[in-house]
Amino acid sequence: MLGTQNETDAGDVLIVGAGLAGLFTALKLSPRPVTVLAAAPIGDGASSAWAQGGIAAAVEKGDTPESHAADTVVAGAGIVDEEVALSMAREAPDRIADLLRYGVPFDRDLEGHLAVGREAAHSHRRIVHVRGDRAGKAIMEALVAAVRQTPSIRVIENYSAYELALCRTHGAGARVVGVYARHVETGESLLVRARATVLASGGIGQLYAVTTNPPQARGQGVALAARAGAVIADPEFVQFHPTAIASKKDPAPLVTEALRGEGAILIDQTGRRFMPAIHPDAELAPRDIVARAIFREIAAGRTVYLDTRAVVGARLPEKFPTVYENCIGSGIDPVKDPIPVAPAEHYHMGGIAVDATGRSSLDGLWACGEVTSTGAHGANRLASNSLLEAIVYGARIAGDIDGRELPAVEGEVAPPTLSAATPSTPLLVMQLRQLMSNYVGVIRTGDGLAHALSEIARLEALAGPASLFVNMATTARLIAAAAFAREESRGGHFRSDFPEPRETWRHRSFMTLDEARKIAADASTKTPKAAQA
Repeated sequence: MLGTQNETDAGDVLIVGAGLAGLFTALKLSPRPVTVLAAAPIGDGASSAWAQGGIAAAVEKGDTPESHAADTVVAGAGIVDEEVALSMAREAPDRIADLLRYGVPFDRDLEGHLAVGREAAHSHRRIVHVRGDRAGKAIMEALVAAVRQTPSIRVIENYSAYELALCRTHGAGARVVGVYARHVETGESLLVRARATVLASGGIGQLYAVTTNPPQARGQGVALAARAGAVIADPEFVQFHPTAIASKKDPAPLVTEALRGEGAILIDQTGRRFMPAIHPDAELAPRDIVARAIFREIAAGRTVYLDTRAVVGARLPEKFPTVYENCIGSGIDPVKDPIPVAPAEHYHMGGIAVDATGRSSLDGLWACGEVTSTGAHGANRLASNSLLEAIVYGARIAGDIDGRELPAVEGEVAPPTLSAATPSTPLLVMQLRQLMSNYVGVIRTGDGLAHALSEIARLEALAGPASLFVNMATTARLIAAAAFAREESRGGHFRSDFPEPRETWRHRSFMTLDEARKIAADASTKTPKAAQA
């Protein structure tokens, strides 16, 4: 055992993560006793709060869940689980109603109906917003307030889970009985025991040098589950948002897709508009297509701008206040000048494989939100489906847990294998993030991925048992190994050495960490020629 730790009992349910997925699940479980474990004060550190687009739901007259699901399937590039997509779309109006009851002030029209906007690859206007680009912030503010007013919800802040706690009883397989967590400042270890554990720990953005995700989005949840033996699905599919503000800020400020929905165009430094020649939907093409187009323009030495002046102009500060504030903070006046943009890691379609009720392959472990792969997104997430998926599966997990008798935590809990006292690894983290951007980013090659897998192993060996870096490296390995294995291009995964989709690969990926390690070992026998993405 590495070090000692204090213990606490979470009661019935432990929820790891305090973003939309985690807080919504906690509220739906009320009045059942729930403990929420948060790496930062609730309301901070969650990608949900930064979401500018909104939530997709067929709430406008003339729109249907079937149409919403069909758009989801098309965007997902052939591997969306159609049953999952349809059931999610059908539940969307009820989940929006839940958020309204929790006090979320969605925009309304003059008649009092929900106001809806259109975003890329949607066939209807179906995105519910708050003040144009503040949906995520407003939703999180409402849920945080509701959580603080709910006596059945206990919150433990400033603790980050670094390993699942496992227990074996009477020769049976291992059951998840909570987590080992470390205090983010002191490094103190804490065993949090629970009858049911829900991972809602967010995304992977901080594995990349340029991301729109907050510092806490390091892929920890995927690593926790994978290291315990869970099945991971579709890890190679990473979505890069086409339009982050091109600056030195980390995270990179996002320029919402809703601006392109309003008619904003992409141009180079000469004013040339390039998207109409690439896709019939031009700037409203699926994100992966737009991101690669911008990436190639930048790689060719051209600067790319989003020009909002003709369609929004002087109304931008009022209609899209977050974008305006981010631009001003970066020294750009978007009312007078176009906004310089570049692709940034934004969303992970892969994650812990879960069933229709949010159960993972590990006994006692559920998961929801970006840490999961439900099959709803396929190879490419449809705009504004992520917040919807989080609340749909949060509600389903609450229903599944409420509908069962949870076993007591009995037997000896296995000690952690990683160290809570994380040595300082900022240089290793920086090297890993740059490695992922260079070789496992917008455009990939087999040689580059083999090089990345070799370097991930080298950096992990240097880190020793440091839990933060080992978990980051674990998730990075899963992404790179799945990308190396998938010899085609599909959705958010693009291989320039296999630039077209292949029918034999028209299926989802499922793997364990042991299988990813085997792929990495096989990749090491293939000598990279240039190792350039």
